[in-house]
Amino acid sequence: MEADPIAQTPLEQDANPRPPNIVIRGYGQYYDVRTPEGIVRCTVRGVLKRARRKTDPVAVGDRVEITLTGPGEGVIEAVAPRLRTLSRRARGTEDVEQVILANPDQLVAVFAVAEPEPHPRMLDRFLIIAEARGLAAAVCVNKIDLDPSGELRRIFDPYRAAGYPVIETSATTGVGIDELRAILHGKVSALSGPSGVGKSSLINALHPELDLRVGEISAVTGKGRHTTTATTLILLDDETYIADTPGIRQLGFWGIDFERLDHYFPEFRPYLDQCYYADCTHLTEPGCAVLAAVEAGAIDYDRYESYRALRAGTDDR
Repeated sequence: MEADPIAQTPLEQDANPRPPNIVIRGYGQYYDVRTPEGIVRCTVRGVLKRARRKTDPVAVGDRVEITLTGPGEGVIEAVAPRLRTLSRRARGTEDVEQVILANPDQLVAVFAVAEPEPHPRMLDRFLIIAEARGLAAAVCVNKIDLDPSGELRRIFDPYRAAGYPVIETSATTGVGIDELRAILHGKVSALSGPSGVGKSSLINALHPELDLRVGEISAVTGKGRHTTTATTLILLDDETYIADTPGIRQLGFWGIDFERLDHYFPEFRPYLDQCYYADCTHLTEPGCAVLAAVEAGAIDYDRYESYRALRAGTDDR
């Protein structure tokens, strides 16, 4: 996603390096900002609110300049340009952006092998959003202790074939935690996925001192109970942040160009310039190289069906 064009402040016109202060949490009108000297609880300068009417004036992950107003208190004066965002449409609006996380480096989609049952179409949505935002993406398959035979994990094989790193973990046994830590190191990562898949448990395994509250799976519905209500940016080490994002059962698309949906499926890309028609939608056209690759087994059929349903506007999940 392009750099944020909205709020033209002196900071945004400055060629100096981005400020070290990073917003790690928001509470209505207040934001916790991590600075080299510690956490500062801040409000937002009114001019910023007026300049950013179509997006959040400040969001978790923003790099900001602040002025101290007292011990542990301050005012956010300016926000550095957002290089990319994870966003959705603000409720009740058509054109206002709600920023879930500003300036992430990658998205790690966390799904469980069971309890709750994984839904590949939802995983596809997360990965499409990452691709559209120019984010690196990985898949974390959690709760593998519930799948001793490995049979349930086969549903994630097409994502390996598409080129995504797939990390298998168990927050209960500790399997895969070191591999997950290595993928996260040195980046700002969004851990996203449906409720109940064990995001908080994984974060606890990565950083035991946090002791985040872990939700239970509803015995009635099988769906996870939400344990996180707002994005929180957690410092794992001096170079590594992870965002514990709210559980999202239905994720809407924001700013996705559906004319380029085929480019958001990495396994399609080798075939896109081989179609007979330059504007091929890969649905019914003769001479479509993508359809031929699906028929030959080079592209996973279920992944293609996910694309087809989204491109045709028939996927309501």
